[in-house]
Amino acid sequence: MSTADPPTTAPAFIPLEANPELLTSLLHQLGLSPALSIHDVYSLTDSALLAFIPRPALALLLVFPVSAAYESHRLAEDALQPEYAGKGEAEPVVWYRQTIRNACGLIGLLHAASNGEARGFVQEGSELDRLMREALPLAPAERARLLERDEALATAHRGVAEQGDTTAPDARDDVDLHYVCFVKGADGGLWELDGRRKGPLRRGDLDAAEDVLSEKALALGPLKFLEREAADLRFSCVALAGSLD
Repeated sequence: MSTADPPTTAPAFIPLEANPELLTSLLHQLGLSPALSIHDVYSLTDSALLAFIPRPALALLLVFPVSAAYESHRLAEDALQPEYAGKGEAEPVVWYRQTIRNACGLIGLLHAASNGEARGFVQEGSELDRLMREALPLAPAERARLLERDEALATAHRGVAEQGDTTAPDARDDVDLHYVCFVKGADGGLWELDGRRKGPLRRGDLDAAEDVLSEKALALGPLKFLEREAADLRFSCVALAGSLD
């Protein structure tokens, strides 16, 4: 377990399977509009396969095994970063620190739904709407504690996590798969959001017409990320975009 991981005494969730149907179900239960869904992304380089994803894509979730190469890069980059203290409406992105064990999938979904155009699809009065309103004015440590004690969030997550295609691991198990979310911030930048980091990471500028699956966004974020993981390509991607129904 790395120093960025929650301690063994921290609250623990059953890990989420990277199944678009289940991830979509959780977001809809929490209060994201049915107009948006999670979609499999079968390639980051094949334009014909990328064409199956409705555009604009509002968030991209990369799911990958935590490798020695990833940990080495994370520690080196974080050593140069100040501890993030952002809060309130002035933030270009809303970032959640992960203090719940095995909750990286949930944190990734919250990052996807809380930022960019997706925020406009959160239904008023829903659990997700309430949670975001409470979280926005809080500093990262207080946001993390808010998530830890949110019973509605825990209940919805548990119900979906137990429905996966594979037998759900125990919440206390050590799981090496991790979720990172890429979004377009309010400042027009491409942001990498990972609850195990010191804060959100701005990876570059995007033009007004570019989304997270644009050629430039993929080059700045996911493809550069995966170049560092060349020894282990066991990754998958899903995107938050318009529903096909």
